[in-house]
Amino acid sequence: MLGLAAVVIAATAIIATAGGSNPASRKIASPTSQAEHKRNTANSSDTTVLNSSYSLSTKKVGPPGNKPVPILMYHVIGKPPAGAPFPGLYVPASEFAGQMSALAKAGYHGVTQDQMWANWKRGVPLPPGKPIVITFDNGYKSQYAVALPILRKYHWPAVENIQLTGLPPSQGGLLRKQTRAMVAAGWELDTQGFSHADLVKLTPQALQHEVADSRHRVQKLYKVPANWFCYPSGHYNPTVISAVKKAGYIGSTTTMPGWNRRNYDPYKLERLRVLGGTTPNGLINLIQSYKDHGSPPASFSGG
Repeated sequence: MLGLAAVVIAATAIIATAGGSNPASRKIASPTSQAEHKRNTANSSDTTVLNSSYSLSTKKVGPPGNKPVPILMYHVIGKPPAGAPFPGLYVPASEFAGQMSALAKAGYHGVTQDQMWANWKRGVPLPPGKPIVITFDNGYKSQYAVALPILRKYHWPAVENIQLTGLPPSQGGLLRKQTRAMVAAGWELDTQGFSHADLVKLTPQALQHEVADSRHRVQKLYKVPANWFCYPSGHYNPTVISAVKKAGYIGSTTTMPGWNRRNYDPYKLERLRVLGGTTPNGLINLIQSYKDHGSPPASFSGG
């Protein structure tokens, strides 16, 4: 599928412009709402979003939802500069706008992973339409400058997977104030860790730093729960999953293609990579082609 293996490697090394400046790499992000946030610094799993129906509350609101949910994966929203090593990871603004219009016309409605989870586990209603999660990796300024205004037209949030080092503003990365603006606009902020390291090769101490310490850092900087982890390059193993669980994350996203369902393992959520050159109809076809594909159900009973 469009040289998927090569693109997985490309995602780790992309050197890109964010809205037309100089090349760089790595990830930043953003989450949601004007609600206040509070966390117990002694135990990150006690994070609570006050006054939010999508918090970690365990209160049942209704019967658990059963709609399968596709998750899209984007990188830079802009044209690739001359000589860009991985031009497929750039989606021009006009293409992105056309794709979002096509999704809306097809009956989709953007939601966050927290919303998806609250619906699956507690029956919290989702907005009308077919739910879809739109995620952004690397923390490029184009995600704030271009994607945010386009999504705002549809009143859709998105998910930003923030990498805490590696993409300074001088090289096209998000400013902290821009990340906070995305959070205020309803986006969900999650993390990929500090350095986009290959987690399966790390020592236990380094793994804890990338997974647990990064969550604490995001919570402190942006006053958000950061409930989800995004595996850098999609690399993980049982040891990595164990570290993610210990850090208090609800679940994690991979780079494997497919839709997600309530009874699947939340630490192996799948995403559909959107590459440059994908037409609006092409995106709809891509999504539909994976509708009946996904990870086998897991023996997960958490709530």
